[in-house]
Amino acid sequence: MSNASMWHGVLPAITTPFTADDQVDHAFLAKHAKQLIDVGCRGIVPLGSLGEAATLSFEEKLDILRTLVKALEGRAPVIPGIAALSTREAVKLAKEAKALGCGGLMVLPPYVYSTDWREMGAHVRAVIGATDLPCMLYNNPVAYKTDFAPAQIAELAAEFPNLQAVKESSADVRRFAGIRAVVDDRLQLLVGMDDAIVEGVAMGAVGWIAGLVNAYPKESVKLFELARDGGPKAAETLYNWFLPLLRLDTVPTFVQLIKLVQEKTDMGSERVRAPRLPVAGTEREQALKIIDHAIATKPAV
Repeated sequence: MSNASMWHGVLPAITTPFTADDQVDHAFLAKHAKQLIDVGCRGIVPLGSLGEAATLSFEEKLDILRTLVKALEGRAPVIPGIAALSTREAVKLAKEAKALGCGGLMVLPPYVYSTDWREMGAHVRAVIGATDLPCMLYNNPVAYKTDFAPAQIAELAAEFPNLQAVKESSADVRRFAGIRAVVDDRLQLLVGMDDAIVEGVAMGAVGWIAGLVNAYPKESVKLFELARDGGPKAAETLYNWFLPLLRLDTVPTFVQLIKLVQEKTDMGSERVRAPRLPVAGTEREQALKIIDHAIATKPAV
């Protein structure tokens, strides 16, 4: 697989499954990853926000990478999210990911702390420069309070040949054109918010770091292909069915909600790691209405 094509298509931000005693469920993790690749996903992205990475120990993260690399047997790349409280730990994780056989890195700002471009730029430079693995910069100012502007992204692209892609999750679809204006085709653009996939592809995105794919992999791959090959009109019917579910990806309890969809579709468990708890009360009732309607009306793909 060429470096350019590695960023094309649907790359699941895979959830981290837990057992009843709060251990990582490695058997299910391996099975789930293979299910996703079997239906056409192009890689697996563990240790992201949806993967509850902030609640995982360093050793748990490494064990997850070992499991995924072994399970996929080179069929598709494992592209872990690299985030930590400190730059030192993020660099260490990046180096360990390469040693374990990962195919690329998704580079995030540090947890908790965010200031200006001088500090945030120094952090991502250290991580991108820690290995020669292909890297994707993750821009999510909503969640991480750090916004990498197009000009800053262009600066990184000029400095690091191994920076090859940007996962854009600013919730502003205009950013795709803004990035393209300053880097042209130098970087691959990917959609990072589920409910902007058709719009993002229309603006030039070639890949989708997807969340609801954990519960609906066939439908996610089909939606991406329709949007890529036929544009918004071709994707309209499937997108309209999928959108209420995809919007679950953009609220504070997105981890719990996506795992609830997994459980309802027999694609996983809704177990999460504290301080998260499964959704309850009115929020759960409203989510179940959306999920049950989606199950009852699911189109053939």
